[in-house]
Amino acid sequence: MTIEEIASKIEGVRAFRRPGFIDHRGSLRRLHSRKEYSELDFAHEFVEEYVSESKAGVLRGLHYDRGMGKFVQVIRGELFDVVVDLRPGSPTYAQWQGFTMSADRCDQLFIPAGLAHGVYALTNETMLHSMQTADHDPATEGQLRWDDPTVAIVWPFSGPPILSAKDAAAPLLHELTV
Repeated sequence: MTIEEIASKIEGVRAFRRPGFIDHRGSLRRLHSRKEYSELDFAHEFVEEYVSESKAGVLRGLHYDRGMGKFVQVIRGELFDVVVDLRPGSPTYAQWQGFTMSADRCDQLFIPAGLAHGVYALTNETMLHSMQTADHDPATEGQLRWDDPTVAIVWPFSGPPILSAKDAAAPLLHELTV
């Protein structure tokens, strides 16, 4: 199996596409292989896993954690995934990059600690599987407003997204103490 790596403009962000096996019965996908990723100089220990499901139009994020990286992959549907660099002193500080990710293409993304992350579901019943490099710690997490004008993310929708109350009230970039 050959893993294709997709270029990223933000240091530490790694995007992958894994071939899957799809036929008239359905599909089979390998979600992770320590051996295959170590051959790409990508080795992380993951200590927690989550699955989220969203209907079309739901925007989750932008969330960040100063002490934890995330490895995410779409296991059903399609979404627009955004990362924003919030690492002080980084040459790409406050810059964003978006990835359209699909279960059909077996898209995967690694987001290093200190980057904000958000997803917008493009299809109903979109499922995102995520693995984290550290245990969840509320003391190291934060949020950035999805429509911050300084960051100026170009989201793939024209109307308002479906948000949680917490995400709708997230602070703007200039209000963060990262």
